[in-house]
Amino acid sequence: MLRGLDISNMLIIDRLELAFQPGLNVLTGETGAGKSILLDSLGFVLGWRGRADLVRQGADQGEVTAWFDLPIGHAAHAVLEDAGLPASDELILRRINTSDGRKTAWVNDRRCSGEVLRNLSETLLELHGQHDDRGLLDPRGHRAILDEFASLDGAKVKTRKTWTAMGNARKALKAANEAMDAIRAEEEFLRHAVAELGKLSPQPGEDEELDTRRRMMQGAEKIRDDVIKALEALGQDGAEGRMGNALRWLDGVADKAEGHLEAPISSLGRAMVELDEAMDGIVSCVDTLSFNPSDLEDTEERLFAIRAIARKYDVAPDDLADLAKTLGAKLAALDAGDADLADLRAALTAAEAGYDDAATALTNARRKSASKLDKAVTAELAPLKMDRAVFETVIEPETAGPEGRDIVAFCVATNPGAPSGQLNKIASGGELSRFLLALKVCLTDGRAGLTMIFDEIDRGVGGATADAVGRRLAALAEGGQVLVVTHSPQVAALGAHHWRVEKSVSKGITTSRVVPLSPDDRVDEIARMVAGDTITEEARNAARALISKAV
Repeated sequence: MLRGLDISNMLIIDRLELAFQPGLNVLTGETGAGKSILLDSLGFVLGWRGRADLVRQGADQGEVTAWFDLPIGHAAHAVLEDAGLPASDELILRRINTSDGRKTAWVNDRRCSGEVLRNLSETLLELHGQHDDRGLLDPRGHRAILDEFASLDGAKVKTRKTWTAMGNARKALKAANEAMDAIRAEEEFLRHAVAELGKLSPQPGEDEELDTRRRMMQGAEKIRDDVIKALEALGQDGAEGRMGNALRWLDGVADKAEGHLEAPISSLGRAMVELDEAMDGIVSCVDTLSFNPSDLEDTEERLFAIRAIARKYDVAPDDLADLAKTLGAKLAALDAGDADLADLRAALTAAEAGYDDAATALTNARRKSASKLDKAVTAELAPLKMDRAVFETVIEPETAGPEGRDIVAFCVATNPGAPSGQLNKIASGGELSRFLLALKVCLTDGRAGLTMIFDEIDRGVGGATADAVGRRLAALAEGGQVLVVTHSPQVAALGAHHWRVEKSVSKGITTSRVVPLSPDDRVDEIARMVAGDTITEEARNAARALISKAV
């Protein structure tokens, strides 16, 4: 429940503080006195997107604070928890707008975004402006109204998901078909290339290895004789034999040399080990240099074949193996394509069936809820002096979309025997206001803790009809809170709390203020609404009669 509103330096408001009450709160005043500025300021602190030029001329910044009672279990607690903001039994919203357009907001003295304010506002109040009937005049909005009444968010989410899944399945099948068409166009090339590469089977690094081996074999004859000579010089008839003899001779006399031969003998032992390793390496080299003359021919033939096929496919020799894998995968996809396409077609069929089930369930839920809405609106129209009006929610097939396959239109017959037609073609301005009120009452039924604000909902009606609208608003405010901006004396007389919005000019500066009315002031204000600028005693008596009748 909205308990108070504090406004500073907003348009023509210098400073204003209002304390609202439960029940029906009425705001009246001359046209242009600033009633709409109050609603603009309230919308600003709630994060609504509206006019940008709100700061009063000459001020550095404008500020609005609103505070609400927040009972346990109120939906706003969940919004606060999701945003990581503190919660208590009172909610204080504050927002500042600087003259250069920067906006800053706080919730319970913690900084927050405009999105958080808007999320909170959806749980706190609902504003029905004087142009809300434009939504009624646009049949494109009727489906959303029905869905809101029926609480079909869950069913719509499911339908959107199945619609998305169906779209994804169609895209996947289309992409697969296009890919298959592209692969089929190069099938002959793929089969030839995969066979050719498979037969050669080139390996990464093989080109360098073959080239090294080829160069080594080409130079082998030139160096092999010298390598063998070196091996013979180091063998038994050479260094190895002589060093072995020297080591045996020294070992034979070492015990008589008083230790002087220990170091030389140790060095010779290490040298023998190194000599053996050198000879092993030379032997290995000799083995490598020993090859069949046909080996060079085979090596060159494979090396040239690898380089030729690399040039053919315009890749590096080391990339031939990857190319073979890639082309092989394409060919495998082609060979398995029919099976894959069949799977994708089956997936699309299942997705279409899922959407059909969800959309059909949504249609059935809408039809079921439409009859409930018709009954609820009809029940609300009776106390609004439209007991003979007929309201019908018509649902017809529409092109499938993410929110189903239905188009919804509100149709009415306002008088007995009159033809039924779409609301925007049949109802007058005053009738539209009452249809709007009836619909809004039905849509907000059961939403506890919600403050409802009506901005000139009674325009276009007067007399007994205006009295009926006022009484429905008063009934709606029982146990809750309704704020009404009105020019109707019948509606104003039914208010439990009454404020007058006044505009004044001092030293060339226009300001607006809101005055709580005492019982006598209230009589004069309603008399002004009845008679105009000149308040007569007859007008006062008429105002007293309206107030008395309201009680």
